[in-house]
Amino acid sequence: MKKDLRIAVIPGDGTGPEVTRQAVKVLQAACGKHGIRLSLQEYDFGGERYQRSGELLPDSALEELRSFDAILLGAIGHPDVKPGILEKGILLRLRFELDQYINLRPVKLYPGVWTPLKEKGPEHVDYVVVRENTGGLYSGVGGVSMRGTAQEMAIQSMVYSRFQVERCLRYAFEYCRRRNRSKTLTLVGKTNVLTFVYDLWERAFHEIGEAAYPDIKRDYCHVDAFCMWAVKNPEWFDVVVTGNMFGDIITDLGAITQGGMGIAAGGNINPEGVSMFEPIGGSAPKYTGKNVINPLAAICAAMMMLEHLGAGKAAADIEGAVMFVTGHRLKSLAAGRMGYSTDEVGDMVARFAVEGPPRE
Repeated sequence: MKKDLRIAVIPGDGTGPEVTRQAVKVLQAACGKHGIRLSLQEYDFGGERYQRSGELLPDSALEELRSFDAILLGAIGHPDVKPGILEKGILLRLRFELDQYINLRPVKLYPGVWTPLKEKGPEHVDYVVVRENTGGLYSGVGGVSMRGTAQEMAIQSMVYSRFQVERCLRYAFEYCRRRNRSKTLTLVGKTNVLTFVYDLWERAFHEIGEAAYPDIKRDYCHVDAFCMWAVKNPEWFDVVVTGNMFGDIITDLGAITQGGMGIAAGGNINPEGVSMFEPIGGSAPKYTGKNVINPLAAICAAMMMLEHLGAGKAAADIEGAVMFVTGHRLKSLAAGRMGYSTDEVGDMVARFAVEGPPRE
């Protein structure tokens, strides 16, 4: 792996800068332990900049971001900016123009973390969702006619090319092979109703699997069935692959089973380019500046980034520290109820990532 890493940092809005500071603190500690040199460049994209200048994401910045090894994002979303402006102008533009065609979402229950799933523990909730991230209903194909009249008509089309589907499936097969657990890849779709799009997904799924991944067991779930089984029997799943809209929904379902948005992290992956990692929970503006927000999701996003960049040992040290903190220190993952401040949680994880968890 590279011993010099250039990381772009976008703290963003609300509590984004607070949790990002803790993620950077932990990142620096773990990388220092393993002799990895970090070069960090911060960007102020978000609601404050937009209100001040009207600027979202300049073209020049996109070109700069392509030169980094990865991007660490805090949160985008400002209470004084109309919903959709920042999300489309910054988040979606980054994903689409940097061709981050995979959204990677581990669903993992850590020790000591409450789950709403009865009689389920960390040994039951440990799977990964590979979501196609740039196509489908979110690609913006459609429109509105006769807006505001009784005859108004809106169309939003689920559009997928064979190219988009194949590259997502191949990533999922490769990830399942590297993960090396039950080596089972589950396609989540809706072949009984969405007979054009998910027929394409299913045919490609089996053709690619038979030709190139005979060691990977293939399974299929309708999306509604998956939502039931992910609650009743999450231990059935190893790696899950699906399209953009279904992936958006089932990863939030997965997040609540792993303890909520305070622990959920994700990556927007371009395997051949620059990828972006972020906590899932949003900007939580009502907690801004109070030093009570849970930073673990942002720390886990930094951990995912290191793993993606080949720094597996540093990533493992961070995960071990997070697991100790959830299992032995925090009273809750909820903001203001952790028993520690945001800064203190970051300090603990950074210390344990370097020293190792204490024996108790």
